[in-house]
Amino acid sequence: MALNYDLLPSLLVIITMSFLVRGQAISDYKLIGHEIQAEQEADRVVGLPGQPSSVKFKHFAGYVTVNETHGRAFFYWFFEAVDKPQDKPLVLWLNGGPGCSSIGFGAAEELGPFFPQNGGKPKLKFNPYTWNNAANLLFLESPVGVGFSYTNTSSDITNLGDTITAQDSYIFLINWFRRFPQYKSHDFYIAGESYAGHYVPQLSEVIFDKNKRAQKRNYINLKGFMIGNALLDDETDQKGMIDYAWDHAVISDTLYEGIKSKCNFSDPNPPNDCDILMNQYFDVYKIIDMYSLYTPTCIINGNSTVTRQQQRPVFQRFGTPKNLFHKYQQQGWHKRSAGYDPCASEYTAVYLNRPDVQAALHANVTKIPYPWTHCSENISFWKDAPASVLPIIRKLVTGGLRVWVYSGDTDGRIPVTATRYTLKKLGLEITQDWTPWYNNEEVGGWTVEYKGLVFVTIRGAGHEVPQFAPRQALLLIEHFLANKNLPAKPF
Repeated sequence: MALNYDLLPSLLVIITMSFLVRGQAISDYKLIGHEIQAEQEADRVVGLPGQPSSVKFKHFAGYVTVNETHGRAFFYWFFEAVDKPQDKPLVLWLNGGPGCSSIGFGAAEELGPFFPQNGGKPKLKFNPYTWNNAANLLFLESPVGVGFSYTNTSSDITNLGDTITAQDSYIFLINWFRRFPQYKSHDFYIAGESYAGHYVPQLSEVIFDKNKRAQKRNYINLKGFMIGNALLDDETDQKGMIDYAWDHAVISDTLYEGIKSKCNFSDPNPPNDCDILMNQYFDVYKIIDMYSLYTPTCIINGNSTVTRQQQRPVFQRFGTPKNLFHKYQQQGWHKRSAGYDPCASEYTAVYLNRPDVQAALHANVTKIPYPWTHCSENISFWKDAPASVLPIIRKLVTGGLRVWVYSGDTDGRIPVTATRYTLKKLGLEITQDWTPWYNNEEVGGWTVEYKGLVFVTIRGAGHEVPQFAPRQALLLIEHFLANKNLPAKPF
């Protein structure tokens, strides 16, 4: 018999009354049950401007406190599965940056159910390839300072880094599951792209380690994670980025040979000669889209948003200015790919800054003194990040988590070339080599199966795979969750 989640608090009360005879205990538990129900209902999204009337699934949005002392709170948007949410796993999606919004990119332009459209009135287009066809889907804006997430302690913004992001995200999950306890027993997975190549394994490691000694109320049923076009290893990511650009006729032989000669890919502080050459390299991507080589850029009022989005303040790391060759180079990590509609980000920004939309989403309750943006203009310092997350991935593979890595093969920022170099460096045994998989009658990409890890390429997709290849992306998440091989034959 299917469980009606709306009745869960009442059912918990009935079950508790069967086992507890002390009236005070019964009363306290009953009160907690009603509190949970009230908290969920307070976060339920109704009357979202422009939402298609045919939508039947529930969705919720709001804030979860991660540090009461500092007043840090993360904003989330949660979509129940389209069908039978009680039987589906839970997937947390994270975008990267660092400092970019999973609501703006992931939910509103990639894999969520609603995509904002152009026009004077708010309009949302239903995405038939939404990932809540396959799972209950949770989006999170992290760390504080990103999107609607906030802190009441200004010094928090200058103390951000990989470590605090993972720790706060873990606290978010603990508290979110207390608000939505009906999902606590579901299989839980984390997925993400780009700089989430750090976020996802690091959060998975925190959960993995905490679970070993966690009380039952804090145990998270983590089963695995999936990351795409992901920053994993500085050396191989940078080497692959340059090799891919030359191989795809983006840069000249002269520039390519110069970079290879002057830049040490394993050196986090390259010489000035390398910086000069890397400036020339990035100049090319002012006129084409680095994140999707073969799609158009957005032109509004005669100006390309590619150039505009590169005009951002420079990150600092450990108090010293970073250089172009480092992953903190903001014009690289905060740049937005084009996609089917290269101006989708413009529509999303307009939509999420509408007061009626924010009210429906229970967002911006503290009236932050700046507009919502895809990538934070306030985060200009990143305190810590390892040069490689491969030791974490190796640890979690050995620990039995399901791990898939995927790559859209037209991305120039963290290209398939880089990911192949990185996985070779990881050193896992190959159990099934380069094999095509199919999206209907067309090749969808290729797979390589390692001992404990699966690598998937997505043919024709850019940096944000669900945006460029939505049907292939849905097949990907469905097969990942089912732990099944992608279709090996046309269908």
